[in-house]
Amino acid sequence: MAKKSKFFLISGILLVIVFALVYVGVTLTSNLGKTKTQVTAADAAKRLNKLYSNISVSMDTPIKGQIDLNPVDVADSLPEISKFPITVNNTTNNFVEIFSSPEKGGTGVDGWLTEVANEFNKANINVNGKPASVKIRNIASGTGVDYIKSGKYIPDAITPSNELWGEMIKASGVKTQLVTKRLVGNVPGIVLSKAKYDALVEKYGSVNVKTVTEAIANNEFSMGYTDPFASSTGLNFLVTALNTFDSSNILGDKAVQGFEKFQANVPFTASTTIQMRDAAKSGMLDGFVLEYQTFVNASDLKSGYVFTPFGVRHDSPLYALGDLPQEKLDVIKKFADFVAQNKYQNTAKEKGFNSLEEYKSELAVVDGNLLSSAQKLWKEKKNGNKAIAAVFVTDVSGSMAGEPLNRLKESLLKGQKFLGRDNSIGLVSYSSDVTINLPIGKYDTNQQSMFVGAVDSLQASGGTATFDGIVVALKMLEDELAVNPTSKPLIFVLSDGETNEGHTLKDIKSLVETYKVPIYTIGYNANIKALQSISSINEAASINADTDDVVYKIGNLFNVQM
Repeated sequence: MAKKSKFFLISGILLVIVFALVYVGVTLTSNLGKTKTQVTAADAAKRLNKLYSNISVSMDTPIKGQIDLNPVDVADSLPEISKFPITVNNTTNNFVEIFSSPEKGGTGVDGWLTEVANEFNKANINVNGKPASVKIRNIASGTGVDYIKSGKYIPDAITPSNELWGEMIKASGVKTQLVTKRLVGNVPGIVLSKAKYDALVEKYGSVNVKTVTEAIANNEFSMGYTDPFASSTGLNFLVTALNTFDSSNILGDKAVQGFEKFQANVPFTASTTIQMRDAAKSGMLDGFVLEYQTFVNASDLKSGYVFTPFGVRHDSPLYALGDLPQEKLDVIKKFADFVAQNKYQNTAKEKGFNSLEEYKSELAVVDGNLLSSAQKLWKEKKNGNKAIAAVFVTDVSGSMAGEPLNRLKESLLKGQKFLGRDNSIGLVSYSSDVTINLPIGKYDTNQQSMFVGAVDSLQASGGTATFDGIVVALKMLEDELAVNPTSKPLIFVLSDGETNEGHTLKDIKSLVETYKVPIYTIGYNANIKALQSISSINEAASINADTDDVVYKIGNLFNVQM
């Protein structure tokens, strides 16, 4: 009996010791983990300060410039229409020009309408006794609508991705005649990782826009969508989400409050579908929006993701525009009939169209004026309670002298009209050294005037220390966040991409990753790959600012991110 008691006593002591060791081990591991995180953050600050101390930084005296308080002139910002390619040329004098959305008016799997239009032009079709043909211009739906609404360029017809754009054209006062509700079938959808899809089904019973917006509002997963000013799927998602909050009034208080709660937990709005897909592939997002035709043609999305349709179908309606002569209307109608033939509808299916035919639009037609108001609401509410703190980092090295610097200035002076008044901005310029031209400040009329003055005074000379400029911008943002911790930091780098002095990408990459500050790059006669390597660190966009469309591109970028 004594032996048993002694055995149990020793066993008990051993158990206590083992438990204590496990407990201590777990505690140490936990504390070490915490310490590591804290040290990493502290090390990042020390690293930033060390890099900053090695840079020659001067402070410029802000000079006020003359500001233009007139609203944005969309027509003035649009490039010449020749910027957008003609994918099919007319072959006769009796022809119509049609704007086509890129998923069907391009090449390859995105070239269905291009191929059908070429067939139409070869078919020797006569309309009113004259041989007829079509010209197809490949242009994003939102951009095409901007040309039409502004009056800068109005084609004979347009086939956007969905009917929402047609309603907006109609509301703008341009005469709009629906020729056919459908050229080819397509559907927008929410694409979720399989794991997240299963989790939502388990909790909510199903996946749709209502359950997705509720889950995002509850901060249960990360999802992004595309710019509703430019993207058909983005616009569709915006109005569908507003409709789920209050179907009786998508702009009422109930809908706005629901949208604000939802939007507060949306980490990412992409300027383009390509940017959205890249962010998804990085693992940054659990879900995003995409058209089905793009989804089925993306080999990297075929496994591991689930597609759920939403909103208005994307059936590529065809509209005639303006006061067209009857013979042009007849050509447009004849083309619509030609496209509807089984032969061409079957080839469309091979390119990913005409699937999910059982899906019916879950949203009624929305008035064009209401759609424009929804876009404005998005612009006002998209950042929630988080104001943006942005630093513009401008390259004023010798290689930017002349036309590149002139275009850079034009970009900022015209693009600054898209910056929200609740945001804060600063300006840095760099050559061999770095100058803080304008400290970060709220973008009120005074700051706007000093921003314009700072941009006007930029002059080019010296070497190119791009990464020194980024380090200074990071330091400015770190100081700003210490005062306004809820701000969302952004950096915009405007450069030709060639770095020959100062720190390197390798020196700052881990630092940028730690701070998680998106760096958007805009290139002027640039080494675009060098700039893309900077933007890709935190999934930001990189723009190749060609001479004739830089203002429009930057306006879109600022509209989305600021």
